[in-house]
Amino acid sequence: MFRKILTIGIALGTLSFMGCQNNNAGAETRASAPAEERVMEGGQATVEDNVSEANIIAVAVSSPDHTTLVAAVQAAGLVDVLANNGFFTVFAPTNAAFDKLPEGTLEELTKPENKATLARIITYHASPGIYKGTVLKNVDQLYMATGHYVPVEITDEGTFVKGVKILATIDATNGVIHVIDEVLLPPEE
Repeated sequence: MFRKILTIGIALGTLSFMGCQNNNAGAETRASAPAEERVMEGGQATVEDNVSEANIIAVAVSSPDHTTLVAAVQAAGLVDVLANNGFFTVFAPTNAAFDKLPEGTLEELTKPENKATLARIITYHASPGIYKGTVLKNVDQLYMATGHYVPVEITDEGTFVKGVKILATIDATNGVIHVIDEVLLPPEE
């Protein structure tokens, strides 16, 4: 089911990107370029917009503490999904969180043959909808994009998702990002 949603999301993102282009600007240049140079590459995440507020992927790209997460999202092929309209709640592990993984784990996961496994781990960090503040306080578990549920607990020490403390919350145009200092791993299937 998630793959079907992911495929639809990528297709919609590509259509949105195509619809945002000015079809008249540079038409002569595009028409005279060789066919291989005229092929449009990228999706919604490649749209440059210096006026609007940042979406989830733009916020992550601008954060020096999330370069590993951005690289993992790219390797998993999920950049356009996190740039699309959403709405999503993303639990974003810091670089230090990825450093806590056993040595060689990230390198192994980012190999092309492990793309599906990496995508599953990354999507386990996302929940459809926006959960923050009082909305987050009123749930005891969240449904993640992988189809799993993770527990939410609020104590005097803070808000925890699957036992991991939320360190900060950042709003984005297509959802909310909760910064965490551990990588959430989905149950084995």
